[in-house]
Amino acid sequence: VYFLFFFQESMHAYAANVYTSVVEELMKGKQRKFIAVEQEFFRLWWDAVATDAHKQQVSCTRAVLPANKESMLFSGLKEGQSTSPFAFCPGLVINKFCFAEGHGFLYETFGIRPQFSWHVDPFGASATTPTLFALAGFNAHLISRIDYDLKADMQKNKKLQFVWQGSPSLSEREAIFTHVMDQYSYCTPSQIPFSNRSGFYWNGIAAFPDPPKDGVYPNMSLPVTNTNIHLYAQTMVANIKERAAWFRTSDVLWPWGCDKQFFNASVQYSNMDLLLDYINKHSDEFGVTVQYATVGDYFQAVYSRNLTWEIRDSQDFLPYSTEPFQAWTGFYTSRSTLKGVARRASSLLYAGESFFTQYVRKHPASSICKCEALKQLQSLRWAVSEVQHHDGITGTESPKVKDMYMNNLMYGMFNVKKLMASIIFDMNNAKKNGEVYSSVYNKDSGIPDVDQYVVVYNPLAWNITTFVTVSVSHLGMSVYDELGHSVPAQVQSSAESHSTYDLYILVEISGLSYRKYHVKPLNGKQSAFVGRSVKYKRKDVTHADQRSGQLLPVVNNCYQLLFDQNTNLMHSITERETNQTVQLTQEFLEYHVNGDVTKGPISDNYLFAPNASAVPVSKAVGLEVVFGNLVTEIRQYFYSNVTAQNYIYAVYTRMYTVPEGYDGKLLCHRIEQEYSVGPLELNREAVLRTSTNLNSRKLLYTDSNGYQIQKRPFKAYVNNTVARNYYPMVQTAYIEDDTTRLMLLAERAHGVSSQGNGQVEVMLHRRLWNNLQWDLNYNLTLNDSSVVRPVIWLILGTKAVTNILYRTSGLVLEHRPVVMFGALSGDKPKLPGQLQQNSVHGSPVTVPPNLHLQTLSIPGWRYSSNHAEQVHSVHMGKQKQGDADFSRILLRIRHLYEVGEDPVLSQPVMVNLKSLLQGLGSVMRVEERSLTGTWDVNTLKRWKWKTAQYPNKGFANSTETSENCVVTVHPKEIRTFFVYFQSQ
Repeated sequence: VYFLFFFQESMHAYAANVYTSVVEELMKGKQRKFIAVEQEFFRLWWDAVATDAHKQQVSCTRAVLPANKESMLFSGLKEGQSTSPFAFCPGLVINKFCFAEGHGFLYETFGIRPQFSWHVDPFGASATTPTLFALAGFNAHLISRIDYDLKADMQKNKKLQFVWQGSPSLSEREAIFTHVMDQYSYCTPSQIPFSNRSGFYWNGIAAFPDPPKDGVYPNMSLPVTNTNIHLYAQTMVANIKERAAWFRTSDVLWPWGCDKQFFNASVQYSNMDLLLDYINKHSDEFGVTVQYATVGDYFQAVYSRNLTWEIRDSQDFLPYSTEPFQAWTGFYTSRSTLKGVARRASSLLYAGESFFTQYVRKHPASSICKCEALKQLQSLRWAVSEVQHHDGITGTESPKVKDMYMNNLMYGMFNVKKLMASIIFDMNNAKKNGEVYSSVYNKDSGIPDVDQYVVVYNPLAWNITTFVTVSVSHLGMSVYDELGHSVPAQVQSSAESHSTYDLYILVEISGLSYRKYHVKPLNGKQSAFVGRSVKYKRKDVTHADQRSGQLLPVVNNCYQLLFDQNTNLMHSITERETNQTVQLTQEFLEYHVNGDVTKGPISDNYLFAPNASAVPVSKAVGLEVVFGNLVTEIRQYFYSNVTAQNYIYAVYTRMYTVPEGYDGKLLCHRIEQEYSVGPLELNREAVLRTSTNLNSRKLLYTDSNGYQIQKRPFKAYVNNTVARNYYPMVQTAYIEDDTTRLMLLAERAHGVSSQGNGQVEVMLHRRLWNNLQWDLNYNLTLNDSSVVRPVIWLILGTKAVTNILYRTSGLVLEHRPVVMFGALSGDKPKLPGQLQQNSVHGSPVTVPPNLHLQTLSIPGWRYSSNHAEQVHSVHMGKQKQGDADFSRILLRIRHLYEVGEDPVLSQPVMVNLKSLLQGLGSVMRVEERSLTGTWDVNTLKRWKWKTAQYPNKGFANSTETSENCVVTVHPKEIRTFFVYFQSQ
């Protein structure tokens, strides 16, 4: 119910009662067990509801009822602070490891380290997720929602269990045993032949907004009595045996419960106890025995059977359909604004973490309260984590819950911006009554008409050369660096506002460093270049003369774009180094969808069900080109007809020219496009279709969580072929022929498809209404009247060149520089020749181009990294005492390339961590940890499951350990470390 109600509403109506009543009931029977899957609710209960007696009972149940070295209360993990929806973590799931916060809470509070996933409700299953769980130390992975016809086939052939090698490069090293739940999924079957009420749900259905005062809930199952217990047992055993036929072992996982259950655990357990005892006493008759179990118990039983399992390669389970006309591919795009804000929040958090970490290391006696600063970061950590819920980032929640996510994200972003501005102030000895305005993205904050500094922080561990954009109110501007040297810049009219101008500043910044730029109105000295605007006549595209060859060229050092002046549409792109030309045109189309359930399949937040092929939306296109020395911007406006007053879509295409002496490789090789889409009419789904003469054979490639690439061949279906060929584009999609590749990089998630040869279409926005009663009851009709402004970068070139460019470009798009404005009134002018870079810590932190510094943060966890010590502290009640730990730095390094992808960049990389981090201080000790930090990799022994290729069962160590702080990072590895420095 995350998607229908606020956390507080759910806590009041039922969630708090789940934990309170379950804990009390677990004390009454040693045989009883329970798993909890929403970590956010448990954390809220523990911090705000649980009494000391409840907390003591939780500790007692852990001691009395261990389940595979886990508490029965915590063996299952699901969304919230544990996992993500199939493939959608904003900023990419591996960027924040959204479940690390939940793991840290469980380990710090209880000494518990989850080892089994419970991923039953996300809409499909990503191939990256099993790899991440393996890296986190998990022994087995559990999923449920996969395509209905595929599940039926796997069920029939007893192939619902396998060893999943999610990463082609890591293969068997990070493989994990995976269980797909059968057709009954994760809920107890509710139909019973002897009653018209649902069966096995004795506490009924949760009631909102208040629990009934008399304790009588809707649809409570018939209590177990002497007269019906045999009927109950027969029904349960029949279902157990039906399911047993679909699996290879005699162990059957029978989930007891569902959404919003066990809020009155007393009535549940009392009936369950009677039924289980009865079946076991008549096991000869029924042919089964039953017992309470956790997911860990079940996997332990299957593991002990010592069977040989099939291997599944790195193919995922997407897209997901539940019926022929129910393709769950609409949510890839639903609530595009939320998807964009979530990604930006994730990116800002990434920047704020490294900025704060460097500051703490180099300024131990700072004026900023570190504990308060950590709380500011934590507010965004939790907001970014909670929006990962499978009914959060997916856009499948009600409007009020969407607003809650947005408010939490904006509040966390405000806190982190404020923290970063405070750090800049402190390091520049500025007067505390000055102001710093923090802005992270283009043009969302202007600067006044006085001398101002623009402070730009590069959150990546590479040197970058890029443009930042700020709004100014004058056309004549000058920009200077810290030494007073003029900085290349360009001013031009704004496409968004008639009263402001866009100032593009060329910035060159070392890894994890910041620069200060002085922006001032023109005073007779060297000024910024001024862009020159040329407007062209609006053209009727329906009656354009196709034979006329009037082409308008727009050129930089890497590409020539030609625009057809008969239509004002793009005509072709030439990659200048190889002189390879690709015919390329773009158009906006809309899928018309049905909203009346009596007339056929509907589209909603989840589903995409187009009536027919997409329809072109504009009959006329306007064109304006702003020519400049550094930036050329092509503005295309799409109108419903030649005389229409207002445009309905727009594309702003930017090409960059970098002066000599600057590294402009990435800048030059991207064609940046920003779109304006909306408000749409009702029951319209808007796509941008790019059509080329590439012979791609309708073969599409998309990324999986921003971690690896999936091949997406076009598949013909009897029904719903368009929707079932849509895939999630978290960051990357491309088409190619034998020589040339066209890549698209996105700053938020979209649905993407290739419906024709040489075509790629991206769904940018959806606005829907339907009369399905369930959707109406919960306001889930997606009547989204917003205007969205997504950004996509295009890269065109040979496969070899694009391979080198797209991984770094994707991260540069995701982690654009953080821009802060303000008059730093205590800033002393630098002497000539002084270092121009202002890293927060001294020398910059930089890694080679095939590595990414995934994480540099101070998590603040107070647990001991020695497991025996941590468990002892928990049992002695000494956990979480004192302030947060600021001495422990969390470091993650990721290899960006697959084995064999590039002859140079796919090689293993040797990294000396002492040298890498020398700017932060002298490294005293390094501990290699599991992905979420709770395991020492030297003691982590994951179960190794027998396969035909690897017949020896046993335990698998995940990585080779480091010596002398030198580690070798192999293709696609993610290495996690705790780093300790000598005190200053």
